[in-house]
Amino acid sequence: MLGRYQSFEARFDHSGRFPGVLYLAPEPDTHFRRLTEAITARWPEHPPFGGQFDDVVPHLTVAQGQDEAVVEKAEADLLTGLPIVAQVSAVDLLVHDGVRWQRRASFPLR
Repeated sequence: MLGRYQSFEARFDHSGRFPGVLYLAPEPDTHFRRLTEAITARWPEHPPFGGQFDDVVPHLTVAQGQDEAVVEKAEADLLTGLPIVAQVSAVDLLVHDGVRWQRRASFPLR
């Protein structure tokens, strides 16, 4: 199903915050939103983040659950290296085991 989507270039040029989370935001986020919509349509019984959020914001998590001082330092260091540009060529399925995230599968894009 995901193989019908083209690989694409993603540009991360600014950071953002959710409660307890530091992330990089892709611009534009259109490709990520389309992939999320396709996955959600295919498996509606498993919505992103358990359906907690009406709007799933595409992001790349950098730090989660760290002390605020650590997050602020990480963000300051991170911002000096932006923008980050990467080729997105696959969608990885990550599973949280209660301690860490682990890759369960990878689905290549066209």
